[in-house]
Amino acid sequence: MGKKLLLILSGASLLVTTALAHEVWLEAPRFRLQPGEVVHVRAFVGANFAGAPWTSKAAKVQRLRRFGPAPADTANLTPKNFTDTDTFRTGFTFAQPGTHVVVLQSTSSFIELPADQFTAYLREEGLDYALKLRQENEETAKPGREVYSRCAKTLLQVGDPALAPLATDSACRHNYGLPLELVPEQNPYRLAADKALTVRVLRGGKPAFGAAVQVWQRQPGGLPTTHYTTRANQSGRILLRLSGPGPYLLATVDMRPAPARLRTRADWQSTWASLTFAGPAAAVRLPTKH
Repeated sequence: MGKKLLLILSGASLLVTTALAHEVWLEAPRFRLQPGEVVHVRAFVGANFAGAPWTSKAAKVQRLRRFGPAPADTANLTPKNFTDTDTFRTGFTFAQPGTHVVVLQSTSSFIELPADQFTAYLREEGLDYALKLRQENEETAKPGREVYSRCAKTLLQVGDPALAPLATDSACRHNYGLPLELVPEQNPYRLAADKALTVRVLRGGKPAFGAAVQVWQRQPGGLPTTHYTTRANQSGRILLRLSGPGPYLLATVDMRPAPARLRTRADWQSTWASLTFAGPAAAVRLPTKH
């Protein structure tokens, strides 16, 4: 086999692996809003916290909801009736001051990768448990047949957090029952620069010990986005230092053997979770409404 063909095949393998490993996250044009603003919160897919719109198909959306500072303050944009070409609405009204949460949960999709590409993908995402099982079961030469779904959350601050009662933080610290979820234990909009933020990784509502969490931070002034990986401790917690205004993207993946009902199509079931928010800022100037 010639060197040129080897390079082409290697490049193709990298592209497929990277494409599968793309994150999906929620993002609004701004993370800090004024009370009463109507803002589109869109899903994006990409790498290194840069991407394109994730999908325009309502059939891919299992759940799309906004949760406000008070328990009764919710809005549901989950599509009810759709075809494969339907689009879904993303415009939410953020009426009340405080911290709001938007949650997206996707339906399941299937994919199959050649054995070497699947192994490279598992290593890239830090999915040690799946790697170990494939080795123990002597399945490393088998293609990777996978069913996967996405869970994404974003935190948006409405009004000045310094003027809002602490009770308006409750939505951002709540567990919304996603199969895989990143739950902050403090409100990042109240933290000063370089203060600690702890985030719990929950799998089925329980601590996901050892889960690999990717952390991206966009830098101001066109500087490169920073990135590192950390792992959850025994209680499922990771510790972050918010060194600037961000915004930040946290992402994690869980992969398990597929349940019996899916075994005709997939050997593995993965869930991808993300969380976006802005960090502390010394002086935040909210845009003026016109």
